[in-house]
Amino acid sequence: MLVLGFPVGPLQANCYVLARGEGEPCVVVDPGQDAVEPLRAQLREHRLTPAAVLLTHGHFDHVFCAGDVCAEHGVPAHVHPADRYMLTDPAAGLGPAGRELFGDGVVFPAPAEVREIADGEVLDLAGMRFEVTHTPGHTGGSVLFGVEAEEGGRLLLSGDTLFAGAIGRTDLPGGDHGRMLESLSTKVLPLDDDVVVLPGHGPTTTIGRERAGNPFLQGLPASDALS
Repeated sequence: MLVLGFPVGPLQANCYVLARGEGEPCVVVDPGQDAVEPLRAQLREHRLTPAAVLLTHGHFDHVFCAGDVCAEHGVPAHVHPADRYMLTDPAAGLGPAGRELFGDGVVFPAPAEVREIADGEVLDLAGMRFEVTHTPGHTGGSVLFGVEAEEGGRLLLSGDTLFAGAIGRTDLPGGDHGRMLESLSTKVLPLDDDVVVLPGHGPTTTIGRERAGNPFLQGLPASDALS
């Protein structure tokens, strides 16, 4: 499997491209602010053709260029319905600070085709199978995308639910700290230690490394329901 990742925009959100190999169809995950040109460069270098865009959540630093990428390649974007409203309003997920940053009435073009995804759904895209796990907390529609690597092992595109040594903030509109803890306890901690985590910001990590050293996970039970 070919996995490419590069940070984009002022907030350095990670955009990922996954394919079975060079010259194959691919999936683009979280094409955020200023992603178009570096994405084009990666697609040219590896002779890849996008088949879909996946969005881990609706914040502008992860979806800013989704409409442009989808239009350029004629592909749909996949997002949880709880975060769909943010695709055309970059300030919606940021509260008053967002209105100051973007101004009133500022919009950007949404993908022409948006497909809503649900917890437990499996997406067959570009010869790969992506399992959707709904993890509300950072936003109401945050999701994880799990995919099996052909060489063995499992990758987890965690968005802003889980970082190396940290978790996503929960103080923005749609955020909920209690739901975040529940998501971490019931959806993240039960995963195998060797699952490789590709987060929305910062370096790659593993579930085992975060279980052992992430201070936000310490003391949380790994269970089917938060007690």
